Amino acid sequence: MSSQMKPFVYDLTGEQWEKWMRERNQPGWRVGQMMDWLYVKRVESFEEMTNLPKTLRAELSESFRFRPLDVITTQQSQDGTVKFLFGLYDGHAIETVIMRHNYGNSVCVTTQVGCRIGCTFCASTLGGLKRNLSTGEIVAQVVMAQKYLDQAGERVRSVVVMGSGEPFENYEATMAFIRILNDAKGLQIGQRHITVSTSGVVPNIYRFADEEWQVKLAISLHAPNHDLRSSLMPINRRFPLAELLDACWYYLRKTGRRLTFEYALIGGKNDRAEHAHELGKLLQGMNCLVNLIPVNYVPERNYTRTPRNQIFEFKRILDSYKINTTIRREHGHDIDAACGQLRAKHSQMMES
Repeated sequence: MSSQMKPFVYDLTGEQWEKWMRERNQPGWRVGQMMDWLYVKRVESFEEMTNLPKTLRAELSESFRFRPLDVITTQQSQDGTVKFLFGLYDGHAIETVIMRHNYGNSVCVTTQVGCRIGCTFCASTLGGLKRNLSTGEIVAQVVMAQKYLDQAGERVRSVVVMGSGEPFENYEATMAFIRILNDAKGLQIGQRHITVSTSGVVPNIYRFADEEWQVKLAISLHAPNHDLRSSLMPINRRFPLAELLDACWYYLRKTGRRLTFEYALIGGKNDRAEHAHELGKLLQGMNCLVNLIPVNYVPERNYTRTPRNQIFEFKRILDSYKINTTIRREHGHDIDAACGQLRAKHSQMMES
């Protein structure tokens, strides 16, 4: 098997490791040893797994690739935000971000190389979709972030699947990633500390609601009506707003969990008082939180930020409809903060 055809060692869930070990007549406790080396000790080679027999280490080396990601660039903001540009085996690059909050460190991971959704305010879609990431390529982002934090004796407390790409268009790999993340033998991140964001892939919102776990769901909404949302988010033509809201109501009934709606405020596009009133009427009665996001400046998009006083007015109007509303704290404003922005710069440099 050529090295590029082998799965990554981080591709397998605990259940899949059990099957792999069983097929090789290895005792069940080898799985715990394997997971410990990968996710607790965070070693970088099979040779370091010294309590595994040499024959097993050789078989692991023959069967798996170890290192999915190489660090190309690391940017650190004055607010403590860290942005990584990781290189993949096939020459592509992806971004991962560590965000520091007063409640702990959060890591934002990417699920695809590029994106095909086409949101007009997002740098991730520049250049379109190249490919899906494997489970291991997503998992390795958290492992690499944790290794960075190890230097300061800190820990990843929560994970948001909100980086480049649409997680629900890489559904199986994303769900396997969550299982590894949540595994008591794996990265040990509690389900309630994991949030997945979708732009509105309706069939998989229903699937996600039926997973019967405590992982949080966020919907990228960004407009209060069909026509405006279609102009900002082409996916709305495939899965119209009315169908999206039906799926959201199903999620709320099925899970009993609060839903988050993300709303990027874009100067002159979706940020007027009339939009706030329309959004308030649309979501009134839902167990939801609206997260207002001052849009990041992306040179290729030429969108402007909503003035600060207008953001607070937008929030005030939503509050009047008794909708829980927050304004996202900005992270990494002095670095390439927008999703896909650092990768886009890197791609342009590689092509020039």
